[in-house]
Amino acid sequence: MIKPLADRVLIEPAEAETKTQSGLFIPDNAKEKPMQGKVIAVGAGKKNEKGETIPTEVKVGDTVLYGKYSGTEVTAEGKSYLIVKESDIFAIL
Repeated sequence: MIKPLADRVLIEPAEAETKTQSGLFIPDNAKEKPMQGKVIAVGAGKKNEKGETIPTEVKVGDTVLYGKYSGTEVTAEGKSYLIVKESDIFAIL
């Protein structure tokens, strides 16, 4: 399993919508990148000027909203994940 460092967070992105509310199917090339996902792992936290670790606010299992073009996509064990800095997370749902 991937273990993020410092203030980074490993997120499993939610699946992109495959059809509209009215029932129309969305083709793969028109699907929007999801902007929410489930936190899988978190780093220990960021260090301040004194060298003290400030723990992350998000926890494993939280569902979060993040920026559309945030983070780095990685694949492990056949699944796609996103590694983002905690500052790129906008909200916990």
